[in-house]
Amino acid sequence: MSERNFLGMKLAGATRPFNMFTFYWAALTGILLQTFIPQMQPYLLTEFLHIPEGEQGVVSGKLSFWGELVIIVMVGVWGTLSDRIGRRPVMALGYLVMSAAVFLYPRADSYEQLLLARLAFAAGAAAYAVMIVTLIADYVSDDSRGKATGLMGFCNGLGALITVMLVLRLPKMFQDGGQTPIEAGLTTYSIIGGLTLFTGLLMWFGLRDLPVERRERHKPLLQQARAGLLAARDRGIALAYGASFVARGNLAIVGTFFTLWLANYGTLELGLSRAEAMASAGMFIAIAQSSALLSAPLFGLLTDRINRVTALNLTLLLAFLGYGGTWFVEDPFAAGMIVCAVLIGMSEVGCIITSSVLIAQQTPERIRGAVIGLFNLTGAVGIMVASIVGGMLFDAWREAAPFILFGLFALVVLIWGLLVRSKIEPVPVEESAP
Repeated sequence: MSERNFLGMKLAGATRPFNMFTFYWAALTGILLQTFIPQMQPYLLTEFLHIPEGEQGVVSGKLSFWGELVIIVMVGVWGTLSDRIGRRPVMALGYLVMSAAVFLYPRADSYEQLLLARLAFAAGAAAYAVMIVTLIADYVSDDSRGKATGLMGFCNGLGALITVMLVLRLPKMFQDGGQTPIEAGLTTYSIIGGLTLFTGLLMWFGLRDLPVERRERHKPLLQQARAGLLAARDRGIALAYGASFVARGNLAIVGTFFTLWLANYGTLELGLSRAEAMASAGMFIAIAQSSALLSAPLFGLLTDRINRVTALNLTLLLAFLGYGGTWFVEDPFAAGMIVCAVLIGMSEVGCIITSSVLIAQQTPERIRGAVIGLFNLTGAVGIMVASIVGGMLFDAWREAAPFILFGLFALVVLIWGLLVRSKIEPVPVEESAP
């Protein structure tokens, strides 16, 4: 295999195939972790903290909200730090922080202690969020970014699928083997914490850094934020910011409320135990994540072959249909949910891929750090809205409310994309290539 290629993708600079393998392992495990934490949360809230199911929507939303505030702060800190000490140590440190948080999560005796563990996890997850977008821009040439991002989406989907098909079933498996619900939860969190620790070590040895002379000079956070805002005068960058709001909000909706909706229905309407309800819910979550897994490479290839705004608009349409379609779902275990789950999975990964490729296409290298920082910030705002507003609507109105809300947001950004499509000109390759 040529050192300049990886699975048909053109590599940039001194990137080696093993660097790419490590990157894609991060793409798999990072989403596995970010899926595991919220989707395992109903089990933790019920079995460990004994919080009533009717209050878990608001509690879950608050945990996500405060976590996103930490991410908003830490995104700038990690981004600046990566310009000073490099991408590799920041990614490794992020995983080590997440590992510590995973070990602490089930040992929380109160909501306040659980919140502290959630904030620690968010601090580590912020490093991952910044580096995963930055590394794909550093490692891959522009004409291969669609394919590279599609494979990243495939790894994301595979990580999420492993969570719902295997990891979320571990508590029931351990209980069937004789453990108590508490023991089963502790064992599950310990396994995932160990995996996270191993991955942090792999990041240190497997990633590469840009040469020191090619790192961006340190700039104050306010100056970076101003540069990112001014960059939104480019219609493509502005649209990517809006799409990031929807894409990350979609991810939060699925991670926080999909399992909670199905698990609550299973326990309240079907009389299942919490572990049994989560295992049953896993089938529908697996459908969504399998759709994401299978469609991710297709979206990546499509994004390299057609206008990238058109590709983004297609995924926004799927998001509107999938998330908005939950309006008609009364029984989440019925066949109608399968259609929504397929569309949700496709749009979830599709929006992330197409918005990431669009922002890379439209951003000159000299302001890449600032623009990607604001791109992550708008995504964090989307997660906050999904968490707080979605949590309140989930408890006060109906379980499908967070999905319906982001279906409407997707429609708004879709109309925006249709209006500006013909007015967006790609940045010349020599300006955007790493």
